[in-house]
Amino acid sequence: MRTLAFQMPDRGGGPTGPRIRVGRPSRRVRTLLMTLGVLAVLGMAFTMFAGFWTDWLWYRSVNYSSVFTTTLWTKIGLFSVFGLLMALSVGFNIWLAHRLRPPLSAMSMEQQSLDRYRMGIAPYKKWLLLGITALVGLIAGASASGQWRTWLMWVNGVSFGQKDPQFHLDVKFYAFDLPWYRFLLGFGFAAAILSLIAAALTHYLYGGLRITSPGARATAAATGHLSVLLGIFVALKAVAYWLDRYGLAVKSSDFKATDNWTGLRYVDANAYLPAKTILFCIAVICALLFFATLWRRTWQLPVIGFGLMVLSAILIGGLYPAIVQKFQVQPNEQAKEAPYVNKNLKATREAYGIDDAEVTEYSGQGTAEDKTKLRDEADAAASIRIMDPNVVSPTFQQLQQIRNYYGFPTNLDVDRYSKDGKDQDTVIGLRELNLNGIPKNNWINDHFRYTHGYGAVAAEGTSADSQGRPVFTESDLPSKGDLGKYQQRIYYGEKTSTYSIVGGPQKEIDYSDDTGEKTYSYEGNSGVNLSNPINRAAYAVAFSEPQIMYSGAIGEGSRILYNRTPKERVEAVAPWLTIDGDAYPAVVDGKIQWIVDAYTTTNGYPYASRTTLGDTTADSLTATNNSRAVVAQQNQVNYIRNSVKATVDAYSGQVKLFQWDTQDPVLKTWMKAFPGTVKSKSDISPSLMAHLRYPQDLFKVQRELLSRYHVNDATTFLSGSEVWQVPDDPTNKSGNAVPPYYLSMKMPDQKAQAFSLTTTFTPNGRDNLSAFMAVDAEAGTSDYGKIRILKLPTNTTVNGPKQVQSQFNSEQDIAETISLLSRGDSNVEYGNLLAVPLDGGLLYVEPVYVRGGGLKYPLLRKVLVTYGGSTAFEDTLDQALNKVFGAEGTTPPPPDDDGDGPTEPTPPPTTEDPTVQEALNDAQKAFEDGQQALKDGDWEAYGKAQEALEEALRRAEEAQSGESGDGDGGASPSPSPSPDSS
Repeated sequence: MRTLAFQMPDRGGGPTGPRIRVGRPSRRVRTLLMTLGVLAVLGMAFTMFAGFWTDWLWYRSVNYSSVFTTTLWTKIGLFSVFGLLMALSVGFNIWLAHRLRPPLSAMSMEQQSLDRYRMGIAPYKKWLLLGITALVGLIAGASASGQWRTWLMWVNGVSFGQKDPQFHLDVKFYAFDLPWYRFLLGFGFAAAILSLIAAALTHYLYGGLRITSPGARATAAATGHLSVLLGIFVALKAVAYWLDRYGLAVKSSDFKATDNWTGLRYVDANAYLPAKTILFCIAVICALLFFATLWRRTWQLPVIGFGLMVLSAILIGGLYPAIVQKFQVQPNEQAKEAPYVNKNLKATREAYGIDDAEVTEYSGQGTAEDKTKLRDEADAAASIRIMDPNVVSPTFQQLQQIRNYYGFPTNLDVDRYSKDGKDQDTVIGLRELNLNGIPKNNWINDHFRYTHGYGAVAAEGTSADSQGRPVFTESDLPSKGDLGKYQQRIYYGEKTSTYSIVGGPQKEIDYSDDTGEKTYSYEGNSGVNLSNPINRAAYAVAFSEPQIMYSGAIGEGSRILYNRTPKERVEAVAPWLTIDGDAYPAVVDGKIQWIVDAYTTTNGYPYASRTTLGDTTADSLTATNNSRAVVAQQNQVNYIRNSVKATVDAYSGQVKLFQWDTQDPVLKTWMKAFPGTVKSKSDISPSLMAHLRYPQDLFKVQRELLSRYHVNDATTFLSGSEVWQVPDDPTNKSGNAVPPYYLSMKMPDQKAQAFSLTTTFTPNGRDNLSAFMAVDAEAGTSDYGKIRILKLPTNTTVNGPKQVQSQFNSEQDIAETISLLSRGDSNVEYGNLLAVPLDGGLLYVEPVYVRGGGLKYPLLRKVLVTYGGSTAFEDTLDQALNKVFGAEGTTPPPPDDDGDGPTEPTPPPTTEDPTVQEALNDAQKAFEDGQQALKDGDWEAYGKAQEALEEALRRAEEAQSGESGDGDGGASPSPSPSPDSS
């Protein structure tokens, strides 16, 4: 049969018109353009290579190359497999639609318009097909490579040994399997939709689909092809309905006392769950109807089925649950929801490790009739820390910075160190490198000469000297004191954010003393060797520092150090961990080690309510110091464990990961994925164990959950009557939550003090105290991690932190003294408001610092104490405790400037020897001079007056002792209470 006149033009090409010659560029121009193009491609290729190569070199330098290779090959595998699958899916359907094109097409206006496009792309069909498939493949592959964590967790998943209460599946299914199935489902939907769109456009372009042309709207071939794709889409929707059934166990919603309720409720179990099952069945039937068009060649039944599915989704999946909620649940909500609330309570407490929290009723009112008996008990109840690590950093800076190119972090840390066989709370900070203090900033100084900090500085947490300064137990440069001998150079620290090049021809500034500057050359094996010219070129490109290529300061032995903050290093070698916001230093076995707490998390624990780590771990400290924020891989979680303790050597940068929670299935899963990266818990040395502690961010997450989940019954939870809140920090006006405090103390059921992490709770919307919470924070002890909560009665009112602070500020004598201390250029700063349980009541202690009088750093000047309605505002903690508990006569004098502690109190003299009287007169004058200096805000004069006062009292004591002959005479009394700070 001859070809009809209205046959479509050949789709392989079209008529050719007259050829027009266009002037071609000269050979020289073409050569230049080609050369520039090749250079541009090579430049881009080397830039990509530089990033890859420097990453590989860094991971190899820290001995975690397996993390780099495992992650890289996983990403490459996912990119290749899913990119190829997407490309084949779209490409095959375009090819099939083109192959199924009709041979003839009526020359309607629509087809005449399309002819121009068909003719235009005819010579480039193969290239266009390759281009489209490559583009969708690249996009899909890049998206899939970002799922490397999901893949590794699915393929290495370890059983939890616990089953959910609804479907009785192991928690592993929800934590590791379901996320991967959902990714596969999402990928399937994307492939089906893109294939459907590509096939429909191809059919339309080549006449298989017609919009305005006369006759049938679609050829039989196009109908069958598109119906199969629609059937695949509907079949995937059926799978989605089936997975949604299990998704109900980890679905979050707003419900009663929590904004992130997770798990099934009554309406989910009795309406949504059967609805999803029914919709699954309808979707399967609808998919089969679409597949049946291969034989029936009509869309009538599939379209009816699809409409039925949509209508069912609206009625069964939306309207029916709303009716159940309105007419069955709301009239009797507590009875209907109680079984599901109990499941949520149990799962949430297990998922956050708060199921063993011990809640004890506590009166909040002291029981002793005679307060004087509590004076000794107050000392035994806690080693009250009056050095606030969040206030005294400027004091460390001023007194121990030594050189401007050193600095301390904004917030210091609290640790325990043994002295004379007894552990004591210690405030510690490292003298890190501060590039802003370098005399002259240039590339050599910033990266070659000033490369490291030097030494730790530590002070007693429970005392101050006579000037209100810290009593340093480790100080000076080089540092010396109670910490013994250790490697003091600090190449890795919280403030070390830039790179340094060490170990080469350029000497480094080590430290300065009276004999001048000392130089040093790094002797460690940290960092990447720059002797190789390829390495130098790669780092010159990666860091945008061309000087690295040609600088004479780089030579044999030069090494580049970067990624130098402890949290940054741990997060890089273990990208599957969430990092605690507060890394802290400890001197362990002759080395400074940064200790970093790390967590494993998931948001797939059934029935456990979710929390947002960024919000839950925020407090008044993170608001002013972003470096203390948690480094979260997953911000929304409903399961968390402090499964890893990590260390970073401040000199060598060596990172070690230790398994801490040996039962955590999430950690076991990651240890399977990255074998050999996490050391056994038994590898933790006793000296390191002595410095491990309960982490702050985990404690903040737990206290937030316990504000609602301390109750055990559904009725109380649903009523919301027992909801607590973490109070705002009363010591400042930030409006952020009060941070938890480390403190050596004992709870009522403990026989001795234990290093603890503490916090308070207030009722929701009110300021009085509702509970006090403490966790045993001392690693290696049998009670480590035990949470104790003292719950105050709801029918009595006990002052909370904000009320206590308000009481302090409102008392006339205290307000007048605060006003006096604030005169001139002086500023009053409040330290941590510590709460300590004592004899059924709460003892509150708050140090008060003054910064001013020409001084740029705070000094401890007063201590606020309140207990049982009595308040004291004295120069020393002992004086304040004595006043509150009515033990005025037993006040020991403050420690001397050397921090040697108080001397024994002695009775007043019984004679009026002229020498004694002269000393007393001098003491009285010194005291008056000190008071005047205090009013003037002249702290230098105040300090001299206190020294004169001490000297006069010493002379009076010596004179009295000489008069008594046998040395048993008492020291002369102080003319009045001294304003010295302790």
